[in-house]
Amino acid sequence: MVTGHTGFKGTWLTLLLEKLGVEVIGYSLEPEKDSLYARIGREGMISEKFADVRNFTAVQKFVDITKPVAVIHLAAQPLVLESFRSPRETFDTNVMGTVNLLESAFKSESVLAFLAITTDKVYKNENKGLAFKESDALAGKDPYSASKVGSEAAVDAWQQISKSLGGPRVTAIRAGNVIGGGDWAKNRLVPDLIRGFSSHEAVRVRNPLSTRPWQHVLDPLIGYLMTLQEILSGTNIDSINFGPTESSLTVNEVVNIAKESWGGTAQIIIDQPTDTIYEATELELDSHFAKELLNWKPIWSQKESVTATLEWWKNLIIEKQDPFDLCRSDIEFALNRALS
Repeated sequence: MVTGHTGFKGTWLTLLLEKLGVEVIGYSLEPEKDSLYARIGREGMISEKFADVRNFTAVQKFVDITKPVAVIHLAAQPLVLESFRSPRETFDTNVMGTVNLLESAFKSESVLAFLAITTDKVYKNENKGLAFKESDALAGKDPYSASKVGSEAAVDAWQQISKSLGGPRVTAIRAGNVIGGGDWAKNRLVPDLIRGFSSHEAVRVRNPLSTRPWQHVLDPLIGYLMTLQEILSGTNIDSINFGPTESSLTVNEVVNIAKESWGGTAQIIIDQPTDTIYEATELELDSHFAKELLNWKPIWSQKESVTATLEWWKNLIIEKQDPFDLCRSDIEFALNRALS
């Protein structure tokens, strides 16, 4: 069961599971108009329900009826700027949505594993440029990261329930800034760049010197499934990071790679820093645990991730290629590399 299956990562994960021959069911809000899910015509392709994870009764009924073996919980309010506009809704979705899924999973006799997908932004970040390990302290300053820390607190509580009273194995998964073909969310760097490049309009960029652990969407998704396989085999994993092996790139470096990949002229406007919206300036993830336990490593470097994303969009917008074929090509490439 994948929650948030109509979202960017959820759509890619559904396609990846199908390619691997794994039966998948989805639970999510209805897709947005320009989402990847809508672009490739996914509606009705799997067993799915359009509903809100904040509705416990609906969540529990779906789990009872479908009897999934594992739950990968992606559904969330994922945008930092939106969290400032709607903090209560962000907490309600990200914390209580997770609680509802955990409670439903533990009441089910079928669920053996629960992956809670949180974020790299849950770590207590004092902007020292240190790469965060799974054992580092958690703390959130903005509503989004704080809500995800809240969801991690729920995960920790149900982990203790599992260890004390029995139940599904529960793991918190933290990944970097995920990019890839099909992401059209507002106020995200790469989608904003694509919108500007394709419409020949200036792109406004904030915090050009901030660093983030950029990664192609398929890299952490493959890590999720490797984690799921491991915990289904009997291993307890409380939390695990998936991020690039090299130092995080700055926003400005990503912009320059994207401009070079797209070609032509592109106008960038750097917004002046503001103190009204807090965002961490430096962010690094340490993924040594994933490498040691799962033998996981990224398929794409950060530069390759940006380039592959821009190529996906160029092939869609300029070459008029089918978006489903583009996704399938990236998945086949990733699996060939992962299995080689």
